[in-house]
Amino acid sequence: MIELKPSAYAPYEDPEDYILSWTDRIWEPRGMGQIREHYLPDIKVHGAYGTIVGNEPIIKACLQKNAAYPHRLFTGEDVIWEVRDENTWLSSHRIVNCGKQEGFWQYGPPTFKHTSSRNIAVCLVRDAMIAEEWVVRDEWAVVEQSGHDIDAIARQIAFSPSAGLLGEKGGKLLGDAPANPLVGGVSGKRPQHGREEDQRVVAMIDDVWNQHLRNLVPAYFSRDIVIETTRHRTHARDDGYKSELDHLFGPFPDAQVEIYDVAFNEDSFHGTRVSILWVLNGTYSGVPQYGPVTGSPVEIFGVSHFQFRGDKIYKEWRVYDELAVLAQIKRARGDEPTSH
Repeated sequence: MIELKPSAYAPYEDPEDYILSWTDRIWEPRGMGQIREHYLPDIKVHGAYGTIVGNEPIIKACLQKNAAYPHRLFTGEDVIWEVRDENTWLSSHRIVNCGKQEGFWQYGPPTFKHTSSRNIAVCLVRDAMIAEEWVVRDEWAVVEQSGHDIDAIARQIAFSPSAGLLGEKGGKLLGDAPANPLVGGVSGKRPQHGREEDQRVVAMIDDVWNQHLRNLVPAYFSRDIVIETTRHRTHARDDGYKSELDHLFGPFPDAQVEIYDVAFNEDSFHGTRVSILWVLNGTYSGVPQYGPVTGSPVEIFGVSHFQFRGDKIYKEWRVYDELAVLAQIKRARGDEPTSH
């Protein structure tokens, strides 16, 4: 069994303390320049709109976000971390963001309305520095709660020259999926793979999500399963879980989900959890959930956290950017922003 060297998360107590403390150190006092001490200079940050390279562009983006949300607060719900080698580890950090848009932002002028949303940031940490990051945000919730026009913002994003939406990247935001994510994902080899919970979640995604064997939900999930997902949708029990899968797959009935990374952690406080970094690829050829059907390809980048009770999953947190989904469809439809 490989153990992390303390230098891999120094000067903090453990990887969870490292992630939570660094988040507070940067955002609470608005010390954006400290990102240079935390992220490698050539870091890659992958998101629903493409990849940012370098810590300086990240600082610039954070400064703009701070101008729009100067009193936004971050609360860490969980940090699922896993060893990669004695100097390297992977973190999957689930965060709740709360605040008001008090300044100008890409979505429009300040509205002073309270917003709350959930993010998950998956970080590869090497020698106590973040080397690469994959992040998903529930931007639809932010735009909607702020009082901005969802359709107008999606059109704006769809035709922005800086948005790396599907079509600009050939439909592969994260490149090709690994052959066996249980053995190794986009973050690298998993030296301590093969636990039962890892295997159960990967098998569940194939059976219940990809093969649409909804009848197998009771085999994988507790009777009291609760799913929390985008736009603050919360469902319970088998029927609720199936309903949320219908929301995800109904517009894209030919879609398949590929797993890009897996992380496992268990401790006395949080219990046993598995993080899955996934990408759904399909065509908008099903129910018209996002307006008239286009038959065009759609790519959805998401992360799910699964929590176990015994040998069954009893909680899932699923985060993906539905605003990015709507923007892809509007681009395919040629639904350009209205000029003034």
